[in-house]
Amino acid sequence: MNTHRSPQPSTEIAPDDAWHKSTYSSDGTGNCVEAASLPIAIAVRDSKDKKLPALVFPRHSWNSFIEGLTSGTSGPDTHA
Repeated sequence: MNTHRSPQPSTEIAPDDAWHKSTYSSDGTGNCVEAASLPIAIAVRDSKDKKLPALVFPRHSWNSFIEGLTSGTSGPDTHA
């Protein structure tokens, strides 16, 4: 059984005031990401085109990703 849904524009996933821009995204190039905290997930979108679909991650997966980034154990150079 296929449980995948059609992609939704990020504007339908969360209201505009729910999205927060990364503090690392303000370099003036326009390459920005925004995240929104949902009840059981975290959504990530491209701030340049808010009508594109967002990536939605289960909260536990997002937390593991952030922990890996913080500890330095996540990324292409950490896997042999």
